[in-house]
Amino acid sequence: MIAQPPELEEALPQPLAQEPARPGAPEKASGSLKRYVPLLLAVALVGYVLWRLDLHALVGAFQRTHYAAYLLFTFVFLMALLTADAFATAYVYSKTVCPAKFSELFVIRGASYMASVVNHHVGQGWLTYFFSKTYRAPLWRVAGATLLVYVTTFGCLFVMGAVALPFNVGRVSWLPITVGVLAVGAVVYAAVIYKAPAFLAERQATAPLVAVGLKGHVVALVYRMPHVFVQFLGTWLPFWFFDVRVPFLDALALIPVIMLVQALPITPQGVGTRDVLALELLAQYAPGTPEEGKAAIAAATLSWAGALTLVQVITSLGLMRRAQAMLQRQQP
Repeated sequence: MIAQPPELEEALPQPLAQEPARPGAPEKASGSLKRYVPLLLAVALVGYVLWRLDLHALVGAFQRTHYAAYLLFTFVFLMALLTADAFATAYVYSKTVCPAKFSELFVIRGASYMASVVNHHVGQGWLTYFFSKTYRAPLWRVAGATLLVYVTTFGCLFVMGAVALPFNVGRVSWLPITVGVLAVGAVVYAAVIYKAPAFLAERQATAPLVAVGLKGHVVALVYRMPHVFVQFLGTWLPFWFFDVRVPFLDALALIPVIMLVQALPITPQGVGTRDVLALELLAQYAPGTPEEGKAAIAAATLSWAGALTLVQVITSLGLMRRAQAMLQRQQP
């Protein structure tokens, strides 16, 4: 568990904090185990990747990388990602909750990165609660707007996966089934939004989805696409620092598959799933012997997780005080 700095502890929303155990109340072992399953799975997958590698070749791949340039790229990427994310999220919140400033969403979203390091969904919950308190908006209404953010993000990933499908026939056998299942789910979801049933429209947590309608979903998806494209670049370009040079047209076919899998709520931040899938899909682009190639791919995915986490923590600490100041200005 990552220790939270004092300023983050003060600003963390209490509903996301762990509730103190009641005296005499037995702990639910099954619930605790379920909470740690994604983490254990990530550890197991990373262990499997390391087991397949020549560790000497892995160390060599790490040593050949220019880490000053790598960290600079990570910082530039995160700033672009944060900008695109805040731009799209500000639009969604403005349309469904209340007028939201891009500059303030930039600060709040960046401050939430510390919580996102623990878990992406914890970070989204932090953002939801903090926005609600800062703008004095109903919490469940903001939660519904955040749900629209989720829907449009996965919608963009689905579009990219569908576009990549014709280029992956025979290479990724499970992709057509996955895209097909997601397409059926998308049709069912669109039909529900079109019908706008009263039981969804009357609840604050789902009212924003119904209120914007299908047209609003499409517009929000267009606003979200730059954010997802920056994610595409952040999944593709780190491999180049380790001489795994995937041509752009091939990247359009393969990288969306990695993005789609790592976005699924299987492991925290896609750790493990991204590493295993990258080894399977990108081996032909790796340099040197097969052992050196696998080591270069694993070095790229593992170092990216570490570098991105480091820059996220620094960014969060840098923006937390500004976020707190925004919140304090709204207090009665």
